[in-house]
Amino acid sequence: MTDTMAEEGIALCCAIFYQSDLVRALLGNVFHPGGLALTRYLGECLGLGSGDRVLDAACGRGASAVHLAEQFGCHVTGVDYGAENIAAAEAHAAEHRVAHLTTFRQGDAEGLPFETGRFDAMISECSFCTFPHKARAAAEMARVLKPGGRLGLTDMTLNSSLPDDIQSLLAWVACVSGAGTPEDYRSALQAAGFADFRMEDRRDLLLEMLSDVRRKFLGVELLAGLGGLDLGDLDLKEAKRVARRVDELIMDGEVGYTLIVARRA
Repeated sequence: MTDTMAEEGIALCCAIFYQSDLVRALLGNVFHPGGLALTRYLGECLGLGSGDRVLDAACGRGASAVHLAEQFGCHVTGVDYGAENIAAAEAHAAEHRVAHLTTFRQGDAEGLPFETGRFDAMISECSFCTFPHKARAAAEMARVLKPGGRLGLTDMTLNSSLPDDIQSLLAWVACVSGAGTPEDYRSALQAAGFADFRMEDRRDLLLEMLSDVRRKFLGVELLAGLGGLDLGDLDLKEAKRVARRVDELIMDGEVGYTLIVARRA
């Protein structure tokens, strides 16, 4: 397998994984640490208002896009790799009566299907680490933002390689394996034309999310035992072990979660 095929496989793996019943059982409809409270905070950091056109890259099932539209009255366009996510996002927007403020399209963050300078602001939550070619994704982010446009990014970070004992376990670990250090992200964005960086360490939110997932493992076991949830190839006992191991890595500072706000120069 070529490096390109392997990288594209990670992106596809993550897209499929985040559409699964298992993830919804563990994470609900908001798949990133901090949930919608962090999304709202990101919107405040970006100074969003009713006249802004906002892009949500890797929007998932539309929870963040809908929340931003509700909270700030801005028009939010969501783009995601997964077709099922787009359909779910449109239904979610309709349910919350903000379909007039939202648009959803299937697409790739490394080749965004939008004209240059279309958006005033952009968010990317827990997705930059999954992009195989981060320099290309950063360049696309800069391209679709107008001059002075604002970027808000929250994402997994790694300060060293993943240990061998969790390297190949769980689809979400495959996604995390593409993460870099906070400075790696900053460098990629700076090279693409972003400036005026603000960075915050939010590993506290990652620990909260992991703790919540570990509590929900019992419910997943019960649902699986009753036939109400298909675990596929997942070894739940091993998943619990990995969760404990990742908790240790977060506490040791090897795995983190970082908020980055920047402006297109």
